[in-house]
Amino acid sequence: MLSRLMSSSIRSLDRECNCTVRLLDDSEYTCTIQRDAKGQYLFDLICHHLNLLEKDYFGIRYVDPDKQRHWLEFTKSIAKQMKSQPPFTMCLRVKFYPPDPAALKEEITRYLVFLQVKRDLYHGRLLCKTSDAALLAAYILQAEIGDYDPGKHPEGYSSKFQFFPKHSEKLERRIAEIHKTELIGQSPETSELNFLQKAQMLETYGVDPHPCKDVSGNPAFLAFTPFGFTVLQGNRRIHFLKWDEVTKLKFEAKTFHIYANQNEDRKIILTYFAPTPEACKHLWKCGVEHQAFYKLEKSSQVRTVSSSNLFFKGSRFRYSGKVAKEVMEQSAKIKRDPPEIHRAGMVPSRSCPSITHGPRLTSVPRTRRRAVHISIMEGLESLRDSAHSTPVRSVSHGESFMSSRGQLVDGSEASTSAVISDEAYCPSDSVLPTPVAEHRMEMPSARHLNGAPSGIDEDKDSEAGTSKGGQGTEFTSGRRALRKGRSKPSSSSDVEELNKFILSVLRLFLVTIGLLFALLLLLIMLTESDLDIAFLRDIRKTPEFQQFHFEYFCPLRRWFACKLRWMGGFLISN
Repeated sequence: MLSRLMSSSIRSLDRECNCTVRLLDDSEYTCTIQRDAKGQYLFDLICHHLNLLEKDYFGIRYVDPDKQRHWLEFTKSIAKQMKSQPPFTMCLRVKFYPPDPAALKEEITRYLVFLQVKRDLYHGRLLCKTSDAALLAAYILQAEIGDYDPGKHPEGYSSKFQFFPKHSEKLERRIAEIHKTELIGQSPETSELNFLQKAQMLETYGVDPHPCKDVSGNPAFLAFTPFGFTVLQGNRRIHFLKWDEVTKLKFEAKTFHIYANQNEDRKIILTYFAPTPEACKHLWKCGVEHQAFYKLEKSSQVRTVSSSNLFFKGSRFRYSGKVAKEVMEQSAKIKRDPPEIHRAGMVPSRSCPSITHGPRLTSVPRTRRRAVHISIMEGLESLRDSAHSTPVRSVSHGESFMSSRGQLVDGSEASTSAVISDEAYCPSDSVLPTPVAEHRMEMPSARHLNGAPSGIDEDKDSEAGTSKGGQGTEFTSGRRALRKGRSKPSSSSDVEELNKFILSVLRLFLVTIGLLFALLLLLIMLTESDLDIAFLRDIRKTPEFQQFHFEYFCPLRRWFACKLRWMGGFLISN
């Protein structure tokens, strides 16, 4: 009896596993779950722990043993998705950024989104110009330490906080100036809301970058935002497609395709290459989920999508959550007393071990040809209100911000292209990195965007310090002027495309032969059966069928019957 009870308890322990989830304030939530528990169970536990009702904007992210990021699927078993042995470690993150943070019903939701966007600013995913960077940092300062107090906040107090991967003494002074003079009396919730409203106007709000390469081999970052699909390459946003314009997302191995209709008579296809097939599949699934969430009116309109046009190949995936409109409608029905919020003070983020907090840069006057600048703080102007723009130059004293909004020619049409920073967009790796092949920080002198040339009107040389990947290495390089160029077809890519086409045709041929053979077997079974159907009787009366029946089918049937009798007798005798 005792051994039976002990074995039962051991089996019960084997069915349980520990799970640790790192929350947005860097605290940890640990629980014990059954091995067959689905992702929804763990997510509900976390939301109950946080007293969170507007939970559809959030998700749980994990990294597999190959260092590939994933979003936990709530309809599947946790243990089967993790591909590793317990204890499991995951992170709670904002998965779908609210298009209008002010429209969120509850303050607890806004606070968690604030923590996520603050994290994006810290990791270099949210780019902004210097004046906006100072204001955003001042909002964070006001929200977390309150009003300026000379007794508590000595000279240079803002330098003790890390808002960006790097920042200058001049920017620190500007942050402190705004905090002292412009934000007095703002409560934490007001400062957080102002921070979100300011961040929401930036081009890279909601960007979760996926490193890829274009058809010419140039590094790029693909991202899905609340407003559409965007491509960042070098210091430019080279493509922006609204969700209504995106018609199809496909991938095959490392190749990712985006199909879009920008006008009635203009269809475009963008092609990019992910570092690994797993990264490409993750990119595709993220795109499918974001398009369903932001584009559809009801979750009942969600359909299972395939990564390929042909039913016999590719992956199939279906978004299983609510859509944005349903989330807003459900939030409007929330009626409860606001939950208590325990705000955490500013501490260095544990989720970004790769960032090296080096010495601050000394602010020096900028010139037209050379500048000391920081990529996280330079160069972003909003283009959301216009699909196409004309070149614009803006220069202010002390904080020179140059923007060249070029136009990409595709036939007779133009596509959005905007300078987002003096330095190449290169967000630092977080604790959950996406694997990406190492490449040079300096972009090639001629940018080719899927065969469309782009240009920058201004000639600029600049020096920058940028933290790269998990190595924390600082790069200082002079950037040359980017000139207009025309891309040449890549012979290797042409051969690869030809091979893919041949393989697709071969697969189609083999499947067609298989289907015809299966249909032939089915027809033989029907005609040789006792079914009394008119068209079968007509077939049986034909001379060809009679010849097939007596010369092939009957001898083959007798041979099989003989073999079966022999095998039956052999088994019985043994």
